[in-house]
Amino acid sequence: MKYSRQREEIRRFLSGRTDHPTAEMIYEGLKPEMSSLSLGTVYRNLSLLAENGEIQRISNVDGSDRFDPNPKPHYHFHCEKCGRVEDIPMTSMESLNHLAQAHLGGRVYSHDLMFHGICADCLKKSETGEPEDLISTEAGNPGTEVSESSENPAEGISAGDRRTAKPTVPGKDGAA
Repeated sequence: MKYSRQREEIRRFLSGRTDHPTAEMIYEGLKPEMSSLSLGTVYRNLSLLAENGEIQRISNVDGSDRFDPNPKPHYHFHCEKCGRVEDIPMTSMESLNHLAQAHLGGRVYSHDLMFHGICADCLKKSETGEPEDLISTEAGNPGTEVSESSENPAEGISAGDRRTAKPTVPGKDGAA
């Protein structure tokens, strides 16, 4: 890959960050010191870095892409209240590739996993810890209630990961 001052500055900007900035955040952060920088240049260089495996592109549920300087397999958490995307410091479960492959009949090489919920900071800001306006109701889909499964865990999944999501129906059983 040919050297580019703009690409080097984008690498420097991302280095050591854990907040997974958007292209717009990177552009705004670099623009004061690089007056000729364009948003298109930032997008092109981020795409090139992601294609070369130097960074990760994280497609967010809101349609924005965020960029992670850590290209190694790891998991992320998206706060549905403030939009924050953060790393989850847990070991990547490569056994998920084998489990998925067993169901597909094809070959699975990798997986991306994004957990969704409410971050600790947003929970602290709320008085009750879980106000109704923090529960996701995407596209008419009511929030979900998570409960322990009574079934045996699938091979490679620990008992702590055995959870099933039951949709809550507004107006039924006291659900909002």
